Amino acid sequence: MLGWKRKGKTSRMGTLTGWERTLERVEEALLAQIFPKEPVEVVDALRRECDSQAVVCSRSRVVVPNAYDVELAEHVHDELSRNGVGVGQVLTDRLAGHGEKKGYEWAGPLVVHVTRSRDVPNRRYRVTSRVMPHVRADAFQMR
Repeated sequence: MLGWKRKGKTSRMGTLTGWERTLERVEEALLAQIFPKEPVEVVDALRRECDSQAVVCSRSRVVVPNAYDVELAEHVHDELSRNGVGVGQVLTDRLAGHGEKKGYEWAGPLVVHVTRSRDVPNRRYRVTSRVMPHVRADAFQMR
């Protein structure tokens, strides 16, 4: 759903209030404290992947992939898993918020699948995306 824009921020009900912006900043700070630097980078990589794969169908419709694969180096995966927080769900929530702000339409239910890998190019993570129609969000679990 598209909202009204003001200073690059939108919400379903219109312009974000000061209170909503404050909550957004608190959420960003909390995420940075819970996770080390890599997850913030992974969130940014997810956003870039989403933006780069966006297909403009009309002035009011921009479609983006709905399935994202995040391969984490073993040490990064272990660090993120140690906090006991569902990393896949946190990343999914962050990407969903990004899509809502941009007014994107997902090609289907949004899923971020997180796996550990020994072969990532930057020794930390790799992010890829694709369109997966009719995929259930609970079909993937963090391994």
